[in-house]
Amino acid sequence: MKKLLGLVLLSFVVTSSVALADTSLVVVFPQTNYQTSAQKIFFLGTAPLDGQVLVNGKPVTRSKAGHFAPSFPLQLGDNLFTVRHHNQELQIKVTRLTTVPQLPQGLAFAKDSLTPAADIARLPGELICFSAIAPANASVSVTLANQTIDLAPQPIKAQLPSNLAALTGKNQPANQSIAGRYEGCTVVQQPDSQIKSHSTIDGNNIISGAVITDSGKNIDLGTPEFRLTMNGQSVTQSGTGKIQILSPSQLPVVEITADSGVARTGPSTDHSRLTPLPKGTRTTVTGKEGEWLRLDYGAWINSKETQVLPGAISPRTIIRSVGYRKLPHATEIVFPLEVPVPVSVIQSDRSFTLTLYNTTAQTDIVRTDDSPLISRLDWQQVAPGQVQYTFNLKESQQWGYKLRYEGTSLILTLRHPPTIRDKTRKPLSGIKILLDPGHGGKETGASGPTGYLEKDVNLVVSKLLRDELVKRGATVVLTREDDKDVSLVERQAIISKEEPAIALSIHHNSLPDDGDAEKTKGFAAFWYNTQSHSLALFLQKYVVKNLGRPSYGVFWDNLALTRPTAAPAVLLELGFMSNPDEFEQVVNPKEQKKMAKVLADGITEWFKEAE
Repeated sequence: MKKLLGLVLLSFVVTSSVALADTSLVVVFPQTNYQTSAQKIFFLGTAPLDGQVLVNGKPVTRSKAGHFAPSFPLQLGDNLFTVRHHNQELQIKVTRLTTVPQLPQGLAFAKDSLTPAADIARLPGELICFSAIAPANASVSVTLANQTIDLAPQPIKAQLPSNLAALTGKNQPANQSIAGRYEGCTVVQQPDSQIKSHSTIDGNNIISGAVITDSGKNIDLGTPEFRLTMNGQSVTQSGTGKIQILSPSQLPVVEITADSGVARTGPSTDHSRLTPLPKGTRTTVTGKEGEWLRLDYGAWINSKETQVLPGAISPRTIIRSVGYRKLPHATEIVFPLEVPVPVSVIQSDRSFTLTLYNTTAQTDIVRTDDSPLISRLDWQQVAPGQVQYTFNLKESQQWGYKLRYEGTSLILTLRHPPTIRDKTRKPLSGIKILLDPGHGGKETGASGPTGYLEKDVNLVVSKLLRDELVKRGATVVLTREDDKDVSLVERQAIISKEEPAIALSIHHNSLPDDGDAEKTKGFAAFWYNTQSHSLALFLQKYVVKNLGRPSYGVFWDNLALTRPTAAPAVLLELGFMSNPDEFEQVVNPKEQKKMAKVLADGITEWFKEAE
């Protein structure tokens, strides 16, 4: 998998969906004029076996089939490569971009370095921080609402690599300083027009304060004005983000309009996901940053997934009794509430914990009928406005859950274990399994050195695996049966609708630009929800042992096809398209059949252990 939209890796650009003829030199990746911030890059391609392949005059190692994937260091700026085989020659330019803001020449701020860069809103008494990048030994300040905030030069900070570094083992921080970074903060106590300033020092930050009286209205403080003084000369520049102080008595209330509102730890898609918020959830907004809203229980959500409820006051509820519904294949727990409030979920091996926010318990009686899943229900008011319910489970394996609101009642559905109808004749009889052949249509996925595309081999192996599972009695659903576009949201919806016993997304791997494609190979399994960990770990060990494949590892990963909660969902990377040697196994029909059979055997054995 090179890039799965919401998934983990960078994308190849390729020109063909079939293996190219073996009469010419082919470089699949990178294309000329490729741009990257990596310190090195690998070249993926193939050429006839006769003669050498030279990159900038030096021979490269090739597989028995003639494929190659050497890595080369990159200098900042343009890097020119000449790839040659006999009389055929390819010119490729790769530009390495810097990730460190560049200091300006002379009296100026670095481009796009002033923050806040977007409109923000904060509560009275919260820190409002500013930063800028400017030449060293300068004096930098910000003027906001008739007060001046001095920005102090900051010490060196470690620079963290991207999340993708976990896939290459190069995820150590670097002592890469951003010279000339200036920061400072202010505090506005109450929104009003009469402001008195004061300053304190906190470590390296200068914190200014403004004490003003509450008017019951939000106050716009305007856009900060940055000032840079050096060698007796000064320059000013307006920020790009306006600043507003929210009145605590007039905080907006929003309702989640998306089916599953994406809650995050911070105001961008770079921040980690939290438990999705069911449609209809109501919550108070306590801060804003650009199009992102901070919710009263600490999470952030994009405003596009919400609607404002004019005049609504901060949602609060009590909870009394908790009820149960017995369904043929699930147990539903009903939490009657006055208003739909935010929730979060934590799964562990033998417990399922649900937390309700903005909720106060008035609970004296809880009914706990005998259940195939639940041995005991515990609850406690863990903090003001925060009630926690812990379902102690009879078995360690969980089979999926759903959360939704019916009116103002929260419904938690816990799925029962699947039942194998005739395990003596058909070991998977009665078991529904969903297979997701990764990519398809315009989403080609990774590419092998010949140009053969991941989307095609994913579909081939998925169909072979389906046939093996059907032989064992399983009912198999595929998210696609031909080369067509199926969005990640559509794939997730199919899993939720079909409610399989397990869901497997079938992929083949590749690496970020700075990965070692010549050496990196192996089978990998990715999981996200705790209920999926056992399946991921078991299949990884089973395939590595019984097929003799190298192990790339087991990863917890926030992927679109590992996030579904309706069933244990695992994404499998069966091998590396980018490894010259392993690619030959990936596209070999005999090896594909072996992989499908071993996977089917592993799935069968896992169900036996999970009983």
